Amino acid sequence: MKIHEYQAKELLSKYGVPVLRGRLAHDADGAAKAFEELGSKVAVVKAQVHAGGRGKAGGVKLVKSAAEAKSAAAGMFAKPLVTHQTGPHGKQVNRLYIEEGSAIDRELYLSALVDRATSRVAFVASSAGGVNIEEVARAAQVLGPIAAELAHGEGLQAHAQAAEMRLTEKATPR
Repeated sequence: MKIHEYQAKELLSKYGVPVLRGRLAHDADGAAKAFEELGSKVAVVKAQVHAGGRGKAGGVKLVKSAAEAKSAAAGMFAKPLVTHQTGPHGKQVNRLYIEEGSAIDRELYLSALVDRATSRVAFVASSAGGVNIEEVARAAQVLGPIAAELAHGEGLQAHAQAAEMRLTEKATPR
């Protein structure tokens, strides 16, 4: 199953996981309106395509006004987004997620995926954030990434992985 970031955040929010507020936009005017509705001094305009590397390819832009949101959106809608995962023709951007900005203290990465070889859910986590996750994985730095498989009916020892990533107790309540 492939879902966009905004869809994942809707699901997470539905089950009580805190997520930043955001709005979906289908055109540049909608992006400007979303910025205004959020009422934040800063927002992020994010292309919603099924591909990694959106930020490096210009599909994630920090904006500080409705006019900047509209301009960033117009640019993203104008041409396909080409990343290392899309191939040279890229993917057409048909929707954007406008998300309120926040003061980022630390960026973490967490991914849940199906390991086709074992038919298990595999979690990949990194305290080095999600940008360049492939390079982080290859470098196998001291702080990441961490991989754990979850067999059907078994639990995940989240606190062990959290400790390995040097997360504080505040970030990992029991």
